[in-house]
Amino acid sequence: MRTYTNKKNVQAKPYYTDRFWKAPQVAKYEVESDEVFAADLAAIKAKFPVSDAFIQVEQMTVWINASDIYGVLELMRDELAYTQLSEMSAIDFIEQRDEFEIFYQMLSMTKRKRIRIKYTIKNGQAVDSVEKLFRSADWSEREMFDMFGIEANAHPFMKRILMPYDWQGYPLLKTYPLQGDEFAAWYEVDKIYGKEAREEIGPEIRDTSTIDRYDSERFAKLGHEVPKGTEITGDEPKNEQNYQEEGGVFLIKKFDKDSSKVIDDPQR
Repeated sequence: MRTYTNKKNVQAKPYYTDRFWKAPQVAKYEVESDEVFAADLAAIKAKFPVSDAFIQVEQMTVWINASDIYGVLELMRDELAYTQLSEMSAIDFIEQRDEFEIFYQMLSMTKRKRIRIKYTIKNGQAVDSVEKLFRSADWSEREMFDMFGIEANAHPFMKRILMPYDWQGYPLLKTYPLQGDEFAAWYEVDKIYGKEAREEIGPEIRDTSTIDRYDSERFAKLGHEVPKGTEITGDEPKNEQNYQEEGGVFLIKKFDKDSSKVIDDPQR
């Protein structure tokens, strides 16, 4: 029987990630400290409930109810001059509270201001499409579905946009391994050659940090460099590290590693 492993947050466990480090919070400021944001927030509050609002990094964040997103963005576009939806996506908080945070980054060129509209949805819940308000939401909502599995109600073409249509899983979920799962490892082999070729070809290596010391097509082993494509035997002689090509440069002293001094103090 296989040993059970917790897969709830596999992206926090790779060897090159500090899973205990948390980014420090950016300072928050009262909305009243900015006249433009204060007026915009008052206009939103006049028609829709707002659970929280604050300023961070010179932009305002406004928390609303998920059911009000279409009306809020319509108000911002038509009455508050926020005519561009520059970005929208989701943040995975399934492990902590079984929820997603959805955000919409709004830009006003005339006011030179940015507002971020946010709300939460439960895992498995759909959002309301705003594609009819902003054409930029078309591909953003498809990407959110493709990466997180969040569907947008009333979207004209709710299909994957980056991954193949028959792909299994959602790559930006924290439960999805950074190197891909078993389906990802065999996807191209099965598509191109068929499952009967698995034993002969082997799984695809999707870990971008993997270096094969015998791969002379893409990598060079420092101190044991060989021409590209050379078959590695393991008996390659060690090369001394020089800082100039053979013959050097006219009137410039040739340096090598042995005659160099490494300065450890960065303030020196």
